[in-house]
Amino acid sequence: MDRVFVCSCFGITEQQVKQHAESGACTPRQIASACKAGTDCGSCVRRIQALLGRGVPPRGELVTRPAATADTTRLDEAA
Repeated sequence: MDRVFVCSCFGITEQQVKQHAESGACTPRQIASACKAGTDCGSCVRRIQALLGRGVPPRGELVTRPAATADTTRLDEAA
């Protein structure tokens, strides 16, 4: 059996992360609660996100958000 370690700090494999995900852990924080992966040095968190299908945009790439549609009228001008 070929073991691919995701978290070397706690010896957690890809298979273990996938098993926790199948059991309902759907965020890196929930994986950490289940097996401690990602709670020591943190270098495996991006890999855990990828295994969960929660990819992170590459560094330097901005995430665009819709502009706020709030009324820009100041309260003192409305009075």
